[in-house]
Amino acid sequence: MLKAFATGPDLPLRTDIDVDSAYRRHRTSIIVAITAGYAISYMCRLAINVVKKPLIDGGIFTPEDLGNIGSALFYSYAAGKLINGFVSDHANARKFMAVGLILSALCNIVMGFSTTVTVAAVVWGLNGWFQSYGAPACVISLASWFSNKERGRYYGIWSTAHSIGEGLNFLVTASLVAALGWHWGFWGPGIATMVAGVATYFAMADRPRALGLPSVADWKNDHYAATEPEAVAATPPKGVFATQRTILLIPAMWVVAFSSALVYVTRYAINSWGVLYLQEARGYSLVEAGAMLTVNTIAGIIGAVAFGFISDKFFGARRPPANLLFGIVELIGLVLFFYGPTGPAWTALAMVLFGLGMTGLVTSVGGLFAVDICPKRVAGAALGMVGVFSYLGAAIQENVSGKLITAGMTTVNGVKHYDFSNVILFWIGASVASILLAATLWNTRLRD
Repeated sequence: MLKAFATGPDLPLRTDIDVDSAYRRHRTSIIVAITAGYAISYMCRLAINVVKKPLIDGGIFTPEDLGNIGSALFYSYAAGKLINGFVSDHANARKFMAVGLILSALCNIVMGFSTTVTVAAVVWGLNGWFQSYGAPACVISLASWFSNKERGRYYGIWSTAHSIGEGLNFLVTASLVAALGWHWGFWGPGIATMVAGVATYFAMADRPRALGLPSVADWKNDHYAATEPEAVAATPPKGVFATQRTILLIPAMWVVAFSSALVYVTRYAINSWGVLYLQEARGYSLVEAGAMLTVNTIAGIIGAVAFGFISDKFFGARRPPANLLFGIVELIGLVLFFYGPTGPAWTALAMVLFGLGMTGLVTSVGGLFAVDICPKRVAGAALGMVGVFSYLGAAIQENVSGKLITAGMTTVNGVKHYDFSNVILFWIGASVASILLAATLWNTRLRD
């Protein structure tokens, strides 16, 4: 695998080209490719979330079955995030990204034919593994082509892909399902992601040094001086594998990882079960529920960009103050969503606040913060370490939520009724714990 995806060797610095022009061209192409490609591929990860009610009502799967199928993706994605994160530090990012998208697309197409729990769980688990190629490839590109003082802003731009993908899923996929049936909830995203995989291969690029360009830190003259004792002690030895091992010795990395796991509990609770909740507890139709959650994703686009800008400009690239600010906004939106007034306007307001806050937290503790405090040559491994905890949190959420929702479901005269009270407490509790944990890293600084 390492050989198949291997990055090119460092080449002698080129003197026959305009380095500034080459950098600008590659950076523009890369940020567009990773944002658009990752956004489209997100539909392949979330497709199952908009077909849950048709599958339950059709007697194909129970909520507990869907929780188990959904968790298969998250467990495999967690393992893949760790393993492929370490692999990606040795890989050509454009190859890694493109292959992952194409194979994930194939899994979704197969999923449209699956009607048994075992087959669906295996295929959806494979989908999670191939999905795990995408984020490390994107983060490697960000760490390679964008420097310390600007990375927050560009990471924020890329993080809008999460919300764009969620919005496309809740709006486009939901419309396909409503018009053509649940099968197209998988086939539509699969076809779109297949096209995106081919496009990203031609739009992305390997590391600057593999192209004969100076490193981005040298090009921008943007080196972070590691003057703190902790930072000096963590200065990595030579060699990628040896450098990767050093991230395990950074205490703040473990705190970020656990905080991210708790963030992902709430994040995927809304993504996975929000449509069902709005349909059953609030009486929305499938398309109306999808549209309401699209409000969340639109706000999330703003939240991702705002987090990067605010943390870079107002807090000197320090993430903890911004984490607390965005965490409070997210928690207010979550409480308003479940316990506030039930009118559409209030629900929309709740989704705006939740989307703004949650996407800011996902941008930070879900990746950016980890990249900040680790050596940049092993950004993929840093993301992998955080990612395995994040998606273990998401997977456990699927199992626990599925069981709690099933336990609260009753059938009267053939009509299913749901009690979401216990599972809501689980979701909100995870958010509170995450915010408190992230706040303990108030004085953590960047590393080069």
